[in-house]
Amino acid sequence: MELSYGVLAGLIAAVAFLILVLFTIPALLRTAKLLHQASDTLESTDQAIKTLTAQADDLMKQSNTLMTKVNHLADDVNGKVATLDPVVQAAADLGTSVSDINTSSRRMVDHMHHYRLGHVGVLSSLLTSVFARRRRRRGEK
Repeated sequence: MELSYGVLAGLIAAVAFLILVLFTIPALLRTAKLLHQASDTLESTDQAIKTLTAQADDLMKQSNTLMTKVNHLADDVNGKVATLDPVVQAAADLGTSVSDINTSSRRMVDHMHHYRLGHVGVLSSLLTSVFARRRRRRGEK
């Protein structure tokens, strides 16, 4: 049998194509396996994202509830602080009054000290003055 050059060239081309296909099949199989793994990875990633989104939604709802409670608590505290403001102001006024009394007492003691009455004399003078004033208010002599 006689093969012409055209038939021989076709036969060489067919064998080369067969060899090319045989070497390409493992690469194609590996590519298919890799694409399947990528698909599985994307599917598990999608599931994880859905779970995280649901958890984030729950967390946002809880934080909104917590923020509402904190706002109510802050309003309550502000109301109570406003109620305490007069008490604090009264305590400050009382402190000022006590300071004024101390200053007056020191002046009086200094003034009495010039008379050299001593501590006992000042105390007895004050007590006598207080009791005399009480008697006058009661109408006693």
